[in-house]
Amino acid sequence: MVEWSELFALRTPPLEIFARGTVTYLALFAMLRFLLKRESGTTGVTDLLVIVLIADAAQNAMAGQYTTITDGVLLVAVIISWSFLLDAIAYYFPAAARIIRPRPLLLVRDGQILERNMRRELVSEAELRSLLREQGIDSLTRVREARMEPDGQISVITQVGGLSRPPRKKRRF
Repeated sequence: MVEWSELFALRTPPLEIFARGTVTYLALFAMLRFLLKRESGTTGVTDLLVIVLIADAAQNAMAGQYTTITDGVLLVAVIISWSFLLDAIAYYFPAAARIIRPRPLLLVRDGQILERNMRRELVSEAELRSLLREQGIDSLTRVREARMEPDGQISVITQVGGLSRPPRKKRRF
């Protein structure tokens, strides 16, 4: 027989749930933001993080690893709140946005590879040339600018002034 009052009782102190959710979210956000920009693909870091943490929190609540559903729902609410709060901070405070959301990084300027920026993102020349070929660009001399975007994609502006055609498939970088 199902004990409905037991399913929805709050067993874990709310402050503990808040602290665990906060520390986990912010630690993973920092690691993904500063270390794994290339690995996040077309999904933004905060989007990816929210999906992973919500899935885990919801799984724990559903599987009974938390003692109640309310504990799991509260943890999901903390995770979503942090995601919303960071997005709001980035929107209203441009200085904070530079920390929360990375700027596009210039990799090629006027056909010249910027070695320092390539090293910073661990992009080899062979990888860059491969991505340019996927966008229909056969020579660096045709590239006015190539940038690594915050989602890890490479965007290209050609010397003729137009944007290069989009890649045929979505590709994580």
